[in-house]
Amino acid sequence: MAQTERLSRLMRLSWDIQKRKRYTRSKALICAWLILGTEDITVQYLTRKLNHHKPVKWEVLNQMHLFNS
Repeated sequence: MAQTERLSRLMRLSWDIQKRKRYTRSKALICAWLILGTEDITVQYLTRKLNHHKPVKWEVLNQMHLFNS
């Protein structure tokens, strides 16, 4: 991913976090950085949580490109 696209995703996510959670700018940036830095773990966690911890096919967990848009 190009550097500018990555920074754009980071900024959009941090602005959304700042607006919704009413965090300070620095705290929102830290949260966004952590989410994007561990997105593979975050997607797996959310997939399991939203499926109520039922077994999920490995192919479903590997569909990361759906969340990168």
